[in-house]
Amino acid sequence: MADKRMSEEEVVATLRDGMTIGVGGWGSRRKPMSLIRAILRSDLRDLTIVSYGGPEVGLLCAAGKVRKLVYGFVSLDSIPLEPHFRRARESGAVEVMELDEGMFQWGLVAASQRMPFLPTRAGLGSDVMKHNPGLRLVASPYDDGESFVAMPALKLDAALIHMNRGDARGNAGYLGPDPYFDDLFCMAADRAYVSVERVVETEELARELDLPRLKINRMMVQGVVEAPRGAHFTSCDGDYGRDEAFQREYAAAARSEDAWEAFADQWLRVANEAEYRERLARREA
Repeated sequence: MADKRMSEEEVVATLRDGMTIGVGGWGSRRKPMSLIRAILRSDLRDLTIVSYGGPEVGLLCAAGKVRKLVYGFVSLDSIPLEPHFRRARESGAVEVMELDEGMFQWGLVAASQRMPFLPTRAGLGSDVMKHNPGLRLVASPYDDGESFVAMPALKLDAALIHMNRGDARGNAGYLGPDPYFDDLFCMAADRAYVSVERVVETEELARELDLPRLKINRMMVQGVVEAPRGAHFTSCDGDYGRDEAFQREYAAAARSEDAWEAFADQWLRVANEAEYRERLARREA
């Protein structure tokens, strides 16, 4: 079977300006941060980002990469408001589609099933309809006569996710308590890429992870990136927790231009992910 191993730079080379990119994980948990950092080092721009958002949203907004955001929320979890997202949202720097979390999930389900929309009660009676005037209601064709929100499919050009373990073929799974919706992101996308903490043989993958945790199968993804600490500074439960000190430093740096430039020089303006890990190792030492 095909060996799908790639580098972060090879993944980013398949992406194009103007793409709609889904980012897996949840808030500041198991985000594919090494792939996000590679996008930051690239010339990509004018992106639509679809996410249960965390620091990837803030970083991409701060770098001027984003044209539109589609999200159920954007948070750093232990720090409720993502500072760069907040600034972009308040200034109107990006177009937004703010959705109920259930509507967001249903949009991914619709895209994964190649449906143009799916009906849902989520959003009824709320301002989500007011702030998204493009949303429509649909009447039940049956005798109940109910009306539902017609949640449009969140169709993705590409999806980026992070898992704990994977093999070279693209099978991958998680060790923490929650799969989030990473499989839906993959199935909603034309192309999907998974970064993993460690690439192992398929037999070892099957031994280390029970079947329900093998959430990603090889048919869902076009590329696998071995990325130790690839979710840093978000959590990757089972391998490491969220780097709270680093996250506080990130959030604090957003308060002034000089502080942000210093943070970016240290952590974002690196040649590649190997240099990032070297700097992180020196910090932790």
